[in-house]
Amino acid sequence: MEFQAYVDALIAFVRDNAVWAPPIVFALAFGESLAFISLLIPAWGALVAIGALIGPSGIHFFPVWIAGSLGAACGDWLSYWIGLKLEYRVQHIWPLSRHPEMIPRGEIFMKKWGVPGIFIGRFFGPLRAVVPLIAGIFEMPYWLFQLANFSSAFVWAAVLLTLGDGISQVVSYFWH
Repeated sequence: MEFQAYVDALIAFVRDNAVWAPPIVFALAFGESLAFISLLIPAWGALVAIGALIGPSGIHFFPVWIAGSLGAACGDWLSYWIGLKLEYRVQHIWPLSRHPEMIPRGEIFMKKWGVPGIFIGRFFGPLRAVVPLIAGIFEMPYWLFQLANFSSAFVWAAVLLTLGDGISQVVSYFWH
C-alpha cells in the first residue's frame, strides 16, 4: 500500500470516528515535528485534510487544535533534547546522515534568526526537521526555546487546521 493510500484510510477513519481526531492529530503533529520522523513522513497534508473535516464531520476545532499544538510542541521539545544530548553526533544518524547539508544549513539559519528562528522554522518543511535539533546542539536557553516552541506550535496547528476548514467551506459553497 502506498503512502497516499494510508493517508486516505486515516482521513476516512477520522471522518467516521471523530472521537479519535484529537489523539490522531497529536500523533501526526508530533511526528511532523520530530527531527528524524518528519523527514520521512510529511504529515502536514493529513493535518490540513483533517482540518477540512472539522465542519462537515462534526469534529470540534478546539480539542483538535490543542492536540495538534501539543503534539507539535512535544515533537520539537524532544528534538531539542536530542540535539542537546547528542550534539553533532546526530549528523551521523540516519536519515540525517543521508542529508549532510541539513545541519550546516540549520546552523546558518539559527545564527541569523535566533529565537524567532524557532517560530519561523516551524512553517518550513526542511527547517522544521532540524531547527529544534540545532537549537539543542547550540544550547539555546531552555525557556526561550520553549516559549518560541509552544507559541509557534499553537499558531502552526491553527493555520493548518483552519486552512483545511476554509478549503472545505469554499468547496462546499461552490459545490452546492
